Amino acid sequence: MIKINSLSKLFHTKSNLISAVDDLSLEIEKGEIFGVIGYSGAGKSTFIRLINRLENPTSGQVVIDGEDITSLSKNKLRLSRQNIGMIFQHFNLLWSRTVRENIAFPLEIAGISKQERMARVDELIGLVGLSGREDAYPSELSGGQKQRVGIARALANDPKVLLCDEATSALDPETTDSILKLLIDINEKLGLTIILITHEMHVIRKICHRVAVMEAGKVVEQGDVLDVFSHPIMPVTKKFVEQVMGDNNQEDSLEWLTTGYKNGDIIKLHFVGETTSQALISQVAKQFDVDINILQGKITQTQKGAYGSLIVHIDGVSDEKESALAYIKSAPVEVEVVHHAN
Repeated sequence: MIKINSLSKLFHTKSNLISAVDDLSLEIEKGEIFGVIGYSGAGKSTFIRLINRLENPTSGQVVIDGEDITSLSKNKLRLSRQNIGMIFQHFNLLWSRTVRENIAFPLEIAGISKQERMARVDELIGLVGLSGREDAYPSELSGGQKQRVGIARALANDPKVLLCDEATSALDPETTDSILKLLIDINEKLGLTIILITHEMHVIRKICHRVAVMEAGKVVEQGDVLDVFSHPIMPVTKKFVEQVMGDNNQEDSLEWLTTGYKNGDIIKLHFVGETTSQALISQVAKQFDVDINILQGKITQTQKGAYGSLIVHIDGVSDEKESALAYIKSAPVEVEVVHHAN
């Protein structure tokens, strides 16, 4: 659906040349929610603005549904942009217009008749959950309601692609969850392709099917969200996963856990997908004459399934303990012995 080939953007300053996006290539499938994550300065916001040519690339291509956006004239680009909706961190609403008038604005520009405009606006107001607020002004709305207006406005021309530039960064956690649920609902109902830019891994976890990690203008890692969560490779990706899994003090935590156990083994189990629901620990306790204690654990849900880790202490006579460990290792989980006392 979207092919991005060797995309680059250079900014000239008085003293040097800044490479905001550096030879970036991606393919995004039709109907998926694709996340792009990176810290401030990674180039992700520049990247999303290159997709609809709010910024013109220095080199490279953006091809959407077979059309090379980067080669279009201004007039053709204006028409093509009707197929690309965009929502922003700070809403970008027209403060002198009501909810209804804000949503209708792109349809006015497109030359849609008033009767058609009103019918489409009413449909969108219901879709984003703003019924009863049609005549309110932005100053009378909460942050979540303002973003719902922004989403409805972005959907006005029935686009093929929705770009979200830090769309939940200005919202509190509860409101963020409601907006993410709305985006999932829109994706499922309309089959809309969504590209979401964020610096928050929990947003990626809750909504995205695949993710690309950006650093210094480049994509340094990409893949299914569940795969990236369970096997992060690059240091920057590991930091983002730690945001959600709470493992940033893991080394200190493991050191503290191991000091209390002079016997047995402390092992770490990694569960992915369906294996998170298996009663592995209780099965071990029933089948083997060992003592097994859960010391620490966390499971988190992604769009493609669950991922979790569990740290347990296992002790018993040598043969039973080894049999129990062998049984655990035969299960569809990853096993890491983090402390061996005897």
